[in-house]
Amino acid sequence: MDNFWKIPGVPHKGWELHTVIDLGEGNYSLSETDYETCMMCGKENIRYIHIVTHQDVEEEFRVGCVCAENMTGDYTNPKRMETNLRNRATRRANWANANWQWSRKGNLYLKKGGHLLTVFKDVKTNKFKCIIDDQFGTVLHPNIRSAKVALFNKVEEMKEKQIW
Repeated sequence: MDNFWKIPGVPHKGWELHTVIDLGEGNYSLSETDYETCMMCGKENIRYIHIVTHQDVEEEFRVGCVCAENMTGDYTNPKRMETNLRNRATRRANWANANWQWSRKGNLYLKKGGHLLTVFKDVKTNKFKCIIDDQFGTVLHPNIRSAKVALFNKVEEMKEKQIW
């Protein structure tokens, strides 16, 4: 891949950071994670992709943290946003290894933050559903792992809304 830092006509400053995405979102292990190459410098194996745009460039650039900092002139937010995603990934990995237990009814459950989280098999569909306390989810999940990830995401969402 080209190094756009060395190509005339490609702006080096004045970019705007829109978001940062974790290519490992939804995965419990690093071996399952995809990586990309920074569109600006060509560095490979970037997991946390910073999406930046420039008024004089049609396409968005998917870059690493250092390039995002240099392109936007913002040396705080790209790192902060990436750190937040890294912390979330650590919490997600710990979630998989949490003290999940089996109930007498054969359901998987976890007590967390004063709440009861349950994964159970829907006998009609042979798929899995989630319960938080007494609130049943409506989404069918193909396997237990998918249901646990859904519970993690819901708990994170509730924490962000400060209702957890």
